[in-house]
Formats: sequence, C-alpha cells, structure tokens
Amino acid sequence: MLTVASLAPGALQARLAGDGLRLRTGRFAVRLQADMPSVAAGIGQLYGDYPLLQDSDFADFHLQLRRPRSARRWLRPQVRLHCDGYEMFQPMPLQHAFPMFEWGLNWCVSSRAHRYLIVHAAVLERQGRAVILPAPPGSGKSTLTAALCGKGGWRLLSDELTLLELDTGLVVPNPRPVSLKNASIDIIRAYLPDAVLSTPVHDTSKGTVAHMRAPGDAVARAADCARPAWIVFPHYSAGAATTLEPLARAATFMELAGNSFNYSVLGAAGFHALGRLIEQAAGFRFRYSALDEALDTFARLHES
Repeated sequence: MLTVASLAPGALQARLAGDGLRLRTGRFAVRLQADMPSVAAGIGQLYGDYPLLQDSDFADFHLQLRRPRSARRWLRPQVRLHCDGYEMFQPMPLQHAFPMFEWGLNWCVSSRAHRYLIVHAAVLERQGRAVILPAPPGSGKSTLTAALCGKGGWRLLSDELTLLELDTGLVVPNPRPVSLKNASIDIIRAYLPDAVLSTPVHDTSKGTVAHMRAPGDAVARAADCARPAWIVFPHYSAGAATTLEPLARAATFMELAGNSFNYSVLGAAGFHALGRLIEQAAGFRFRYSALDEALDTFARLHES
C-alpha cells in the first residue's frame, strides 16, 4: 500500500488544495482539504508513514481548513475548520492551522466513535500488554509518552485517546503525532535528539505547541490491539522524587469515569466496559521529575 511519503511535496499540496488527501490513521479514514503550505508541510513531515487511500475510498471524517472570504483573508489572516460541512471551534489565526487539524481530528473521534469506550489518556504497549495514562493538561503525560515510545521500548498506541472495544476489552491503536506544549518541547528535543518535531506554533489556547512524529513501527502495527494491564495516573512535579503508589479499584474506576468522553453516552455498556477494565488492570499514582527514573520505573512495572 502506498503511503503519504510516496507523494512528492507538490503533489501532496495539490491534493490538499483540491479534492482532498485521504489517509488512514488506525481504524479511521480521514479526508483533509487545506490550501495552506503550513498544513502540507506538517502532513508531509509527520504523516509520511500513514497509508494513502484512493479518492473513491470511504472516509469517516471529512475535514476542511478554510480561510475566510472577508477582509480577514489579508488582515490578520484566520482559519476555520469544518467537519462534514459544519464549522467546528472559533476561527483561529492562520498560523494555528496545523494544530487546529490535530485538535479537530481528536474531537471527531472522541465525539463520534461510540463503538468504543473513549478515555482521555495516552496508551502504550509492550509485549501485548498496555499501560493507560489518564491525566489532565499540564501533568506531563505527553512528555512521558514521548520518552516511553522514543527511548523506553514501548509502542505508541495513542497520545490522547484510549479506545476500548466494548465486546473484547482490548485497546485499539490510534497512533498519531504526540502533542507537546511549552517547556516539554525543548525537554524532548534534548532527550530524544533523533525525534522529528514540527515547527513550534506560538500563542495558541494551549500556549506554544509542537508535534512529535509517531514512530514508524507504531504506524505499521496500527492493527495490533493490546490487553490493558496497568492504569497509571502520572503527575510531573519539578524536583520531586519518583514514586509509584497502588490505587484502590474504586478510586481508579471513578477517576477513569471522569476522564472518559462517552461513559455516560454508552450507558450500561460503558459501565460494564469500564468495570472489566478495572478488573484487568492495576491502578497506580505516579509522580516524577526525571525522565530516566520514570523509564526505569515503567520497565520494572512491566517486568513485574
């Protein structure tokens, strides 16, 4: 199967500006239209390993990034995001176009893919077993995720959305670029010098953001599901000692329910799926400040 990297830069930009580029990310097919050089550059840099689909192939989500036709096209240029013809979010500055695509695709999956229980959490796999990392913004979740898949020997399944099959309880991979913010960008540049990071975009609603390219193995193995084994709630604290403490099942259940996008939408199915997850996976609270110590802790967790 051809990948996005098989397209020359000019052909990639022409598809995006025309009928759209169709690519597969995990179990989802996406059609993207965007007549913006920054989006073409971001797709070419970060999505080169992803399967390229035919124009006639079905797409789960149709995304369009458009410039307003008003004076905003030239004066403080903006960009608008449309999904299946409906506008999403408020207009943003034009330089935020590529992060807007990433956020929009996350929104599409989290608000529509109700055949899965969806938890706001990173998830990685090692030897068939998955560790789920639910955490609010600012907790160091994505920094830890980048380190684990870049140096720790874990396969990236997702940085943002943990998808659990309702009938099997397995984690479904949805590997996409890892979203890094503010100080995390320079931390990962120094810690993973060979990692491919996009050009930082400043002054977004989340501060300065950049995205790290998902490892090629993670994209190639996007069909390989994993069984949940651990649920770890991480928290970065400057200068803190590295600690991993067991968490009671009831507390783990409640915190996961609070981090789920569609737990209440699924009703009884969501309750049973979350209950089965708690039975399968041990819960922990994790505090860290040093990435090397964090990777050692997760290696010991896997060995146990």
